Amino acid sequence: MILWLIWIAVIAGIVVGASVVALWSYGRFARRARGGPSSALPPGDDAPLDRVLAPLEAAHPGESGAALVMDNRAAFAQRMQSAHMARRGIDAMYYIWRDDLTGKLLAQALLEAADRGVRVRLLLDDVNVLGRDPTYLALNSHPRIEVRLFNPIRTREGSFRRGIEMLLNLVRYNRRMHSKAWIVDGRVALIGGRNVGDVYFDAATGRRRNVRDLDLVLAGAVLREAERVFDSYWNDGHALPIAALWKKKRSDLTGFRARLAQHSRSALAREWRALGAGEVPTALQLDTLRWTGTLRLVADPPEKALGTGRRGWLPAALQPLLGGARDSLQIMTPYFVPGGEGVQALVEAAEKGVQVSVVTNTLAVADHVTVHGAYRWYRKRLLAAGVHLHEVQARHEPRPMLHSKAFIVDRNLGFVGSFNFDLRSAFLNTEMGIVFDDPVLLRGLQEEFDRCRAPDQAFSLGLEGRFVTWQRDDGEALKLEPRTGAGRRTLSFVIGHLPIHRWL
Repeated sequence: MILWLIWIAVIAGIVVGASVVALWSYGRFARRARGGPSSALPPGDDAPLDRVLAPLEAAHPGESGAALVMDNRAAFAQRMQSAHMARRGIDAMYYIWRDDLTGKLLAQALLEAADRGVRVRLLLDDVNVLGRDPTYLALNSHPRIEVRLFNPIRTREGSFRRGIEMLLNLVRYNRRMHSKAWIVDGRVALIGGRNVGDVYFDAATGRRRNVRDLDLVLAGAVLREAERVFDSYWNDGHALPIAALWKKKRSDLTGFRARLAQHSRSALAREWRALGAGEVPTALQLDTLRWTGTLRLVADPPEKALGTGRRGWLPAALQPLLGGARDSLQIMTPYFVPGGEGVQALVEAAEKGVQVSVVTNTLAVADHVTVHGAYRWYRKRLLAAGVHLHEVQARHEPRPMLHSKAFIVDRNLGFVGSFNFDLRSAFLNTEMGIVFDDPVLLRGLQEEFDRCRAPDQAFSLGLEGRFVTWQRDDGEALKLEPRTGAGRRTLSFVIGHLPIHRWL
């Protein structure tokens, strides 16, 4: 027994030592590899977006304009059209950029913008780039486009070596850039929960499922803060040029152009490209912007990826807003893992008479069984305290999933962004979003909440003794996770009892 303990201690010591060396080696490499600094380009007065937005900004000095983007196809059209109108710069940061129909079309839009002389800065989280580098290397080879990867793995080829590096750098690699922003010519931005890919724009077909999501289209004063946040990430030591990770690999921009051109000739691609050719104010919702001086952007600093300290972290900005609820608190999140402190805060709010409502996904709809398993650990306590839980149900195959991240406090304060109400968003990932109090925006967000938790869209959860029940719209109460098999239910149960909620 003692010999086994010695061997375990030796192996653990070797792993810890190797991890320390790996982290030191990566830090040394990152300092050498980081790219030169750059900053957002100032607004002008002669570009298409200038001509549309400059008069609006002049009529609302110091204010920000905002409109909710709930329609997925409209969200795609807005990105396409703003890219077509760009004349100075496009800055985009995303957790996911898929190489599918809409991902290719938007990549082509960036390439066409760069051909016109537009500077493009594309910042992507590496966890969804790893293994698909050729696309981004091709983009990066354009003289007006630079691609940087946030917190990347250094070993790009060889699955075994890459796996070893990921294992030894697991603490670092588990921290991701989950923020999403699309900023064009310093005039218009899209910030919210959508990544780039077919499922986020209602373009998924077959068994791939679309998701329900939220963005805000923004203009005016908030653009300066959005640019500041983007610059802070772009110039941070965690964001490395993709070219620095592939010094000896040739990129094929000519072949990439040919593939994009062939792709865009299909009837389906032509249909989707046409979405970005509508009338400018209407397609970009600029004629419906709500102008206010109280809208503000809140975001994690890139240093959160280091995991040291909590100064300036997004939860510190959101907690007073959530804790300030006096009448009602409504939370919409695809992943709901509040943790002990979060549960206690929600329970105390409910006990004070605040009507607390949460809309999330059923196990049948959830794309991460492990995360849902952690969520189920907290359900009974929340229901017992009077918290209202609603789970989006699956009516059809493939099952659409809730992906919106938002909350409303007392019906007079709202938030839309990338922040999930889970421990990963709170402690591991970097996030951003918009806080607002405009009554029209709030009314639109409230209507979306009400649609998502309507009886024909979501189950209302309750308690019968020790058992959770799911109330159907026909009045029947189910006592098992709806539309799931025993294997999926068992896995989520086991995960819920493991002490790993913070890492899911």
